[in-house]
Amino acid sequence: MTLTVQEKVRLSDWVSFKTGGEARYFIEVTTVKALQEAVAFSFEKQLPFYVLGGGTNMLVSDAGYEGVIIKMNILGRTYVASTTEVTLEAGAGESFDAIVKETTQKSLWGLENLSHIPGTVGATPVQNVGAYGVEVADLILHVTVYDVVAKKIIILDNTECDFSYRHSFFKENKNIIIVSVTFVLSLLPTPKLSYADIATLPADKQTPQGIRNAIITIRSAKFPDWNVVGTAGSFFKNPLITRDHAKTLLAKYPDIPTYSSPDDMVKVSLGYILDKLCGLKGFSIGPVGLYEKQALVLVATKLATTNDINNFKKIITEKVYLKTFIHIEQEVTEI
Repeated sequence: MTLTVQEKVRLSDWVSFKTGGEARYFIEVTTVKALQEAVAFSFEKQLPFYVLGGGTNMLVSDAGYEGVIIKMNILGRTYVASTTEVTLEAGAGESFDAIVKETTQKSLWGLENLSHIPGTVGATPVQNVGAYGVEVADLILHVTVYDVVAKKIIILDNTECDFSYRHSFFKENKNIIIVSVTFVLSLLPTPKLSYADIATLPADKQTPQGIRNAIITIRSAKFPDWNVVGTAGSFFKNPLITRDHAKTLLAKYPDIPTYSSPDDMVKVSLGYILDKLCGLKGFSIGPVGLYEKQALVLVATKLATTNDINNFKKIITEKVYLKTFIHIEQEVTEI
């Protein structure tokens, strides 16, 4: 085996919240062969494994991870053009925002609304990452994965990924590791401007780069720099509730922003609920709080622990339920 295996690696150095204990083993992989060897190592040690991307959407237990962390560093970008479309296959370890930036520079349509989202390409299908009316599910042709049970590379098309709001097949199938993602982008103008923040964008700015620049400006004003403060961006999901529940809620709070969703459900703006109904924007307890400019964002100081974050999360979820009878869920993954 040619792997470099590190032991007792402090995971707080690898995640944006800067909390959590040590990994028993830590292996960085840059090829499919190395990935296969890393998985084999975890089986040999009879330990669980976890594939780590950018670490920008996760919480690590203060007790650490008694298993094998596989740091995904598989890179590569391949563009293939047709008459009206371009497919882009990107390695799972690529920076997602770097990919978005490059596609907008090439005047390719599709990913621009997802600008300024941290993390790696391989993580985006897992959460079905979305923003400003676009989800990666809208753009993914297929996902290339390593099946650790069958010990082979397979390709899953879009329908096999079972995408839904902040969910996918990959969340429930930990023995499937994403190696690369293939996106379908358009050469024809297809601006998505339904969200209020970008609906009034001037016509001359309605280009992939123009939309990207606008969204970077918006997100920079709403979100803290995760290189400076502990955060994972939006900590909670916008809740999906029944139409009857939404009707009752809107009768009491008519200004709550709502959006139609599949399965006859209604998506509700949790940022509005946290800020306007619960008055929690900027609310903090000790080293953990909700960001002063965006209530959906949980932030933590260098003194915070994962336990502090979880205790704060429970308090927020209870306050929202008491006000709205909505059970909110976190976006952030925990190990």
